[in-house]
Amino acid sequence: METDDVSVREQLFHNRVRETIICVLLFTCLYMVSYLILTHFKKTAEFVTDDIEDATVNKIALWLCTFTLSVAVCAVLLLPISILSNEVLLTFPHSYYMQWLNGSLIHGLWNLVFLFSNLSLVFLMPFAYFFTESEGFAGSKKGVMARVYEAVVLLLLLALLVLGIVWVASALLHDNIARKSLYDLWEYYLPYLYSGISLFGVLLLLLCTPFGLSRMFSVTGSLLVKPRVSHILIEQAFVCRVLPTVSTMHNNFLFFLVLPIEMRRKASPWQRNLGYPLAMLMLLALTVMCVLMVCFNVLELLLDETAMPRGMEDPHLGMASFSMFGSLGAAVQVVLILYLMVSSVVGFYSSPLFTGLLPRAQDTNLTQMIANCVSLLILSSALPVFSRTLGITRFDLLGDFGRYNWLGNFYIVFLYNMLFAGLTSASLIKTVTWAVQRELIRAFGLHRLPLTVSRSTVPFRLLLASGLSKIQ
Repeated sequence: METDDVSVREQLFHNRVRETIICVLLFTCLYMVSYLILTHFKKTAEFVTDDIEDATVNKIALWLCTFTLSVAVCAVLLLPISILSNEVLLTFPHSYYMQWLNGSLIHGLWNLVFLFSNLSLVFLMPFAYFFTESEGFAGSKKGVMARVYEAVVLLLLLALLVLGIVWVASALLHDNIARKSLYDLWEYYLPYLYSGISLFGVLLLLLCTPFGLSRMFSVTGSLLVKPRVSHILIEQAFVCRVLPTVSTMHNNFLFFLVLPIEMRRKASPWQRNLGYPLAMLMLLALTVMCVLMVCFNVLELLLDETAMPRGMEDPHLGMASFSMFGSLGAAVQVVLILYLMVSSVVGFYSSPLFTGLLPRAQDTNLTQMIANCVSLLILSSALPVFSRTLGITRFDLLGDFGRYNWLGNFYIVFLYNMLFAGLTSASLIKTVTWAVQRELIRAFGLHRLPLTVSRSTVPFRLLLASGLSKIQ
């Protein structure tokens, strides 16, 4: 009997060591990738200075930003890894080489991401900002430690302020929870704070994702070679040839104008004729698929209580597929989740409120870098809840992700789905309408009008009337 107990304990120990090694390797790879990304955007002048103290402070802040960005990337990969792991175990149920892939590993990964995301949002990123802006208390000895002391004091004051605000909010909404939180901070108070942060992230995704889905068409179109050259680009090329003696500023301006022509000249016939249409059709198909899945989820919410997002303790991987279409449906779910994340980032940086945060290569200061890491972490940590709430996947939330207070409210979840479907449909219709209107303007020669006549001054009904008259 003792031998069996020892063997079970050994097996549990080896499993825990194996899971720890896998998580460390995964996080190390993500950390290196995040560091390469941040070093591409950082302002080199802030790290190569004569002041050793400033250079050291900036390096420490960069390491903290790298940690936060790696946690954000891991949060984005949570659902794809979980869904694909389940499909792999379904495909190879008795494979010896897949024994390391189990529910305990996935559950531990979810818990680590939840812990590190909240640690970065509440402590590391505020500390990095205070650390870079601090100079030490008046009268104290200058140095890195003096900045650490000032940053820690400011962080404690900020924590007390935030906790006080959240306690007042909980007292106004839930009086019993507010009373208990004074005696049990970890069990009642901090989950309430995490629930508020997640709700803010999900609301931010609700605003950014529909706008990003419409912006994806123009962003993707700017990166690809279009099937035909417009008259404006031909005129720009002619101007560049006949005006070789313009100033440097005009040369740079004309270079960016003629860049699409150079791309077209170097592109293959397949890229010129098939790349752009296929990309636009794929984006349209993914967007329509997202809207249809959300509409289907709305119907399920009205008819079936199991459609509500909820948490689970044991994922039971390898038992059944999380899609009714099997492995193909699971692959589509992974693609849609990643597509929604990319669209939310595009919508975030395209919105007027956050356009100034857009990082620039070799010209992004530390304060802007910290703000970008915080924004990306808020979006990515809310992505699992966002995807499950919209019904993109049936994989229930693991660990503390499924313990948010507002997830069990039917009215919040139902209204959220309706708003997303409505905003996305309106953005998609608006984008398609503008594209048709632009093509009609080019077809009828209205683009040759003076610059003072904008598109908004030409009614869409006038374009249709002009087209019908020409047909007749």
